[in-house]
Amino acid sequence: IGRRGVRFTHCYANGPECSPTRTALLTGRYQQRVGGLECAIGVGNVGRYDEAVWLQKRGELGLPDSELTLPKVFKKWGYKTACFGKWHLGYLDKFLPRRHGFDEYFGILGGNADYFTHREENGQLTLYRNEKPEDRRGYLTDLFAEEAIAWLKKQVDNRFFLYLPFTAPHTPIQDPDEFDPKTGKAPWKKNDRRTYAKMVERMDARIGDVLAQLRAMGQESNTIVVFLSDNGADPNGDNGPWRGRKGTLWEGGIRVPCLMQWPARLPQGKTVSQVAITMDFMPMLMRAAGVTAGAATFDGMDLLPIIRGQMPETPRKLFWRYKRGDVVRKAARDGNLKLVIDPQGEELHDLSVDEREQKNLLPARAREAEALKRALAAWEKEVQAPRLRDYRPGAA
Repeated sequence: IGRRGVRFTHCYANGPECSPTRTALLTGRYQQRVGGLECAIGVGNVGRYDEAVWLQKRGELGLPDSELTLPKVFKKWGYKTACFGKWHLGYLDKFLPRRHGFDEYFGILGGNADYFTHREENGQLTLYRNEKPEDRRGYLTDLFAEEAIAWLKKQVDNRFFLYLPFTAPHTPIQDPDEFDPKTGKAPWKKNDRRTYAKMVERMDARIGDVLAQLRAMGQESNTIVVFLSDNGADPNGDNGPWRGRKGTLWEGGIRVPCLMQWPARLPQGKTVSQVAITMDFMPMLMRAAGVTAGAATFDGMDLLPIIRGQMPETPRKLFWRYKRGDVVRKAARDGNLKLVIDPQGEELHDLSVDEREQKNLLPARAREAEALKRALAAWEKEVQAPRLRDYRPGAA
């Protein structure tokens, strides 16, 4: 994908975990505007911080179908739409994919499941086809790819939007080749880099199979393909030189790989250093397809003119807030300056000379840090979710 398209070197996830970033991807807006999705929804529909708990008790923990989503827009413009893979935006029927514009869905509702039994840690079967559970054999990565390929074969004469969110390499760490037919299971492993690598390799191979199907259809040249992650690696993975990991707002928690190809319209083999973020892809894909969403506004930015070299790269001002339990982490990036507010303290870094976030510029540049804190506070007020207006700290 990188050779046939562009590679982003400064792409960020909207959050350091799954649910928040997926919310931003599908809405083109900061996930805070939705409310209750600032960290991953817990196994079995559990809220993991105060507002999320409050919403869950009211049957409202998930992405409301009142939100304008990318598949809704494409469906309105005559596209066939499908999602095969991890959902993680609500367990209740009213939050499921087909309420958000997908014609077809097959995948797991939560954040992860056993790759062979398709059950969560609590034993609940979480593999669904549309609104009904489906119990079948197969390694999840293979099942998702095969469903996607079968669906693509039906779209030869259609415009289509396919969302293919693999669970790999999320835990449990399971070797795709260690299935035991006698037990119907495979071992769960910890800190096993070899098995982790095999999971990534299987996903990579299956992505190759999906691309091969596009070529067989004669659609590869005029189909946009985006590959990106929803957060940095957990301890099983490796974030390279970046500090931190999944769940933190250091570069290692939110800076993610991103590749994008569109051979008919985008440069090939180009590296893009423009700062990008997950919520940019909704306005970008809409622009590429020539579709609109009326008076809707987005927090994301259309980066196509920059990618094509029609505009110079532009500095961004971006914000993050992550909640889990009693932990609240915040960050702001303005140009090359990045402020991180963490339970362990506050730090300011100049990413143009310190991408590894090793040299804390506080208090030498305290004035600039204070300006970023004021901007962050103003942003928090501006993105407050309407459905949380009645929430009060400590409310049941």
